Amino acid sequence: MILTFEHGAVRELRLNRPPVNALSPELIAALLQAVETAPHDGARALVLSGSPGMFSAGLDVPVLLKLDRLSMDAVWRDFYALMSALASSPIPLAAAITGHAPAGGTVLALFCDWRVAADGDAKIGLSEVQVGLPLPPLILSALRRLVGPRQAERLAVTGLLVSPAEAAKLGLVDEVVPAERVLERALNWCQDLLALPRAAMDLTRRQARADLVREFARDIAQELVEVSSWWWRQETQAALHGMVEQLAKKKKA
Repeated sequence: MILTFEHGAVRELRLNRPPVNALSPELIAALLQAVETAPHDGARALVLSGSPGMFSAGLDVPVLLKLDRLSMDAVWRDFYALMSALASSPIPLAAAITGHAPAGGTVLALFCDWRVAADGDAKIGLSEVQVGLPLPPLILSALRRLVGPRQAERLAVTGLLVSPAEAAKLGLVDEVVPAERVLERALNWCQDLLALPRAAMDLTRRQARADLVREFARDIAQELVEVSSWWWRQETQAALHGMVEQLAKKKKA
């Protein structure tokens, strides 16, 4: 589910769960382990990438709808652990957004240091409210950190999905390049960072990201309870099942 490529001191973690790199419980756990172990293996930076045209479609709703409450609670805990691992990584992370990145796909990118997206008609954004899920406070805080309060409100409340070009204007991504250059640009960004005096860069990076890390230092148990409870609301379940039915119809068409 994750292909690993070594580019000198930079390790690429490429999501490889066709057809859309949807985040199943297994992929979430595997990505968490890969992010946590990379620094211990000697990697000095990470690039998180996807397949051409598809970074990640977000949580694998068809799979998750089959889980019971205990299993779903475990998924939320692992997903929060993954966000924490990205936020607090001791080495820099670049997101190479190779295509569509709705909902959970954008969440992964939010917690990286830097984001480059493929130019084109891909959609990026946090569409959770469209399926009856309020955007969790921790994710909203990370979004606000990138785009500011007003644009975070606009994106989150409406569940708006935008083009890479619009995402760059808002600050949701840092650069947009032709699709064939996305990985190259992410690797170059990492290599440029690693060319700086190491101790000074590492300390300044930790200071700059301290606010993001602090979000996970607080007690998030209640937030997890609330996120889980929203998943099981009748309105949310109806919206999620409706989305799955629409996807099934598109596949048959």
